[in-house]
Amino acid sequence: MVKSGLSILFNNTEERVHYDTSSMRSFVIYVPIEESEKAAARCIRSAANFQINVELFRGVTPEDRPIRMAEELNIPMGGFKERYSRFENCLSAFLSHRRLWEWSAHNNEEVLIFEHDAVVTDNIPDVPYRGVLSYGHPSYGKWITPSTLGVNKLVSKQYLPGAHAYRVKPEAAKVLLKTALDHAAPTDLYIRNELFDFVEEYYPWPVVVKETFSTIQKEEGCVAKHGYNEDYQLL
Repeated sequence: MVKSGLSILFNNTEERVHYDTSSMRSFVIYVPIEESEKAAARCIRSAANFQINVELFRGVTPEDRPIRMAEELNIPMGGFKERYSRFENCLSAFLSHRRLWEWSAHNNEEVLIFEHDAVVTDNIPDVPYRGVLSYGHPSYGKWITPSTLGVNKLVSKQYLPGAHAYRVKPEAAKVLLKTALDHAAPTDLYIRNELFDFVEEYYPWPVVVKETFSTIQKEEGCVAKHGYNEDYQLL
């Protein structure tokens, strides 16, 4: 596990600061195709129902030459070559999230990150957390339901159960950026307990995924998705 320093900074005896999600900068990552733009607009509307102002954030696409971008950033690309995702699309998605971590670190502000297919279904509460806090209901495969309400160590999976809704502190964003120089991988798999000691999740999950398409996965990577059916599209 990466020794982030956050174990000391956010220990059990610290008087933790409360945060107001209504004023926190929040972004939804989209790509410039009709389906993604419509989904992102739905995400924004759903968040507005709970007094969260979400801004559009254009994601990286294969047309942006993500391989060259990763080379310039010294990001290793071996972790993106796997059977379930299209390589350049998966790398592009990671670089999109990375840009928001960079924004958080540079501006010394925490940030709430959504992906375009996220839908807010309940209040996203004002709670203390250590570094990364996932709000998203698991979107694929099997998972473990947390045994207690509120903030828990990440237990639904040993990695983010989909990177569709999570909150990042600037201190953690800096660690995510640094660690990616050695361990970069698809975003949800990258943010995992094995690497980081500050990943938590909030239960009951106030954000779900409602998807009818993927801009990242191959067909093999979609069949375990909870929204997968015969009309599901690969774009």
